Amino acid sequence: MPTKRRKKNMGKVKEYSNGEITILWEPGKCIHAGECVKALPQVYDPNARPWLKIENANTPELKAQIAKCPSAALTYKEVGTESKEAVSAPLEIELMENGPLLAHGTVTIKGKDYKATSKAKVTAFCRCGASMNKPYCDGSHVKSGFQG
Repeated sequence: MPTKRRKKNMGKVKEYSNGEITILWEPGKCIHAGECVKALPQVYDPNARPWLKIENANTPELKAQIAKCPSAALTYKEVGTESKEAVSAPLEIELMENGPLLAHGTVTIKGKDYKATSKAKVTAFCRCGASMNKPYCDGSHVKSGFQG
């Protein structure tokens, strides 16, 4: 993904509500793995505007799909609450085929060049080396043709 576009979308949040839950989408976090489209193609259509049609699935289906978002770009909150759903689960590491390393659960990232940062839910780490947002995945593995 081009750096300029990524910086433009950082911090931006779009909201979609069905009256029971509000889906929060942070485009700057999205690695375009397509898991949302594969799980609920009737809801997520990257070629349509708006790309997310929340009314095309029920709340339990939406929650189940959001839990599988590898970058945590999709989250939700219950209507009437202020905070995003918190996930408290043991840390699980998953290798996404031809994509990032996914850490499911709460992780703290410490490093020489980084302030200690805690992330909850799912964190996608770059495996291809092409990310412009290291150590995190930005979807560059798709363009670089990474196999792994």
